[in-house]
Amino acid sequence: MSRVTLRERARYWFDNTMSKGTASLIGWLAVVSVALIVVIAAMTLLFAPNEPEGASAPGEVLWISLMHALTPSKLASDKGSLGYMIVMFAGSLGGLFIVSMLVGLISNGLKQQVDLLRRGRSRIVESGHTVVLGWSDQVFTIVAELVKAQASRPRSVIAVMAERDKLAMEEEIREHVGDLGKTRLVCRTGRPTEPHDLALLNLETARSIVVLSPEGEDPDAHVIKILLALAKREGAHPPVVAALASSRNIAAARLAGGPDVHLVDSDDTASRLIVQSSRQSGMSVVCMDLLNFDDGEIYLRSDAALTGRTYGEVLHAYQTAAVIGLRRPAGIVLNPAMDTVVGADDQVIVIAHDDSHIRLAGGKPAVDESAVVAAARAKLQPERTLLLNWNGRAEQIIRYLDGYVAPGSVLEVAADHPKAGTNLTGLRNLTVNVKECDTTDRFALESLGVGLFQHVIVLSDDRFNVHHADTRTLMTLLQLRDMQSVLGEQYSIVSEMHDENNRALAEVTEADDIVISDTVIGLLLAQLAENRHLADVFGYLFDSHGSEIYPRPAANYVRTGTPVTFSTIIEAARRRGETAIGYRDASARNVPPHYGIVLNPSKSGTVTLGQTDSVIVLAER
Repeated sequence: MSRVTLRERARYWFDNTMSKGTASLIGWLAVVSVALIVVIAAMTLLFAPNEPEGASAPGEVLWISLMHALTPSKLASDKGSLGYMIVMFAGSLGGLFIVSMLVGLISNGLKQQVDLLRRGRSRIVESGHTVVLGWSDQVFTIVAELVKAQASRPRSVIAVMAERDKLAMEEEIREHVGDLGKTRLVCRTGRPTEPHDLALLNLETARSIVVLSPEGEDPDAHVIKILLALAKREGAHPPVVAALASSRNIAAARLAGGPDVHLVDSDDTASRLIVQSSRQSGMSVVCMDLLNFDDGEIYLRSDAALTGRTYGEVLHAYQTAAVIGLRRPAGIVLNPAMDTVVGADDQVIVIAHDDSHIRLAGGKPAVDESAVVAAARAKLQPERTLLLNWNGRAEQIIRYLDGYVAPGSVLEVAADHPKAGTNLTGLRNLTVNVKECDTTDRFALESLGVGLFQHVIVLSDDRFNVHHADTRTLMTLLQLRDMQSVLGEQYSIVSEMHDENNRALAEVTEADDIVISDTVIGLLLAQLAENRHLADVFGYLFDSHGSEIYPRPAANYVRTGTPVTFSTIIEAARRRGETAIGYRDASARNVPPHYGIVLNPSKSGTVTLGQTDSVIVLAER
């Protein structure tokens, strides 16, 4: 090994000091400035003694040298001998370089600090704020819903951290969300997987944390890594809600996040909603109305006056809220048996426009006995369903559909996807046939005999990016609607899409239901961030076991064409062991934003339902 020379050691030491940043560079500049001033003062005393006039003391000469170094223009007013002028010129020239370098260093240092502030690297000094980690299109839905939920809360704050430019994030969110009202948006640039970056968000005092599943390959690995970083963090651990793209990663994510994390299975939730919407037109709209913070929201109420009463009696207990179930010490139950007695520890689950408006009704409900219809419940019959296109959740959709339909039902899969129809063993009620078909081609669709089916499900093809996939879905919907018009065929059409902005375009196709999967997951995350106790309620709603939401013919409950109070509809449903929560006006089924769905209407107000209208109930199949 060669010996390290003194020059190499000095060079190494100098390099290390120079790499310490602007402060170190300014320090070296100060040393050079002092050296220059001392040298100029010494040369003045040596070559031009007693100059300038009256400044013979060394201290005075040092001061003059300093002024020339800091103010090179002072040379213009100097007078003296040739030696004095040469020395001062050299001092002014050196000072010119030093001042220029000083200005450059300060400018660069300020620019770095401004860039640092622009990137959002300062620590958030907030409490009770909601934190969103990661970035996807769901962030716009989540922020918009949190703004609505926190509209009445003073000094509410939403903090977003992602590996994106701070200003770009703020601008993009405001562009999509619009007016944020009283809520302040704070964005920080950082990696949510790094504990050092997480420290910027002051998580110890946060109200809740939402972890988004990012776009790209293997998003769940990124979510699990964030959960690990949150779990290893010291201090208080606020509730965490995280979205996962695949059910296979739930166990690993639960182990990584610990007991404070609630996981949302995006594929599972979207699959269940698509299946339920395919069988019950309007299901997705009902769920989105329940999930958003616009009108009907779900609340938990504890009213001592209801203790000891049966669930059937409690259905009429609230004037401005629709009862849907009970939260008991053993868990959530929606639409329990009508003779279930409400205990002292039970909470009543209601749908209301705002928790401040929930109040108990006075007196007996206004029920028109003559309008109540006692119709027999229809027996489940075998069905024929057509599934167009294929994606990663198609297998899960088919298995959930198998749990709903009667034995002997048929499912026809038509797609040109290479994986279409794979891994479908073990089905009990469905017989599956697979055909290769370009679902955007009119002649190919006509060859399927679509009129033979009761239900058509159009999935988003995952071989294309979301925008192209939505475009292809729109083309398929237009072809199906035109075929219905020309051939006079009747079948329900349910479509899956990704971009909420494409819903307005899809309305032209008059599809019976359009499931915007990303929006649904975003709404669910926002709800759980505000109240994680609702997780069991929504989990119950999306499950195929127990009671679910069904829009059923109004003629099965009340006499159509006759004005009735909603209390009468509730009573008619109660006698069938069902819980009525609203109705659907068929004439407005294509009118946004509610598409004819009315949840929690006034109990005393009257409504006239027609033959094509529906009553929305919670019921067993």
